[in-house]
Amino acid sequence: MIERKDVLSIPYLKKAVFTGSYEGLRFRFATVKRESENGEEKKVLQITAWEAPYGYDVTPEENKQRIEREFSEEGVQQGIDWLNGLWEAEPEKWKMAKTKW
Repeated sequence: MIERKDVLSIPYLKKAVFTGSYEGLRFRFATVKRESENGEEKKVLQITAWEAPYGYDVTPEENKQRIEREFSEEGVQQGIDWLNGLWEAEPEKWKMAKTKW
């Protein structure tokens, strides 16, 4: 399972994209800008998941799943929980993807 220690810190995520993988499940944490309800710009955490073996840039959009969460420690943990839920829901799918490399 993916744990909090496996994803880099909030200060890192403010400046850079973080990618990783777990047993055939590839993932990406990135900061994106969104307009808030009052029209101000805010940062949110976008978490993307897709099957191995390919990287983010060459994986077709229709093969990616995404969620957005608040840019906070809680948002990072929610993203990790979501990724673990994806893996637990279909472990054989992810394990098969892992064997494609």
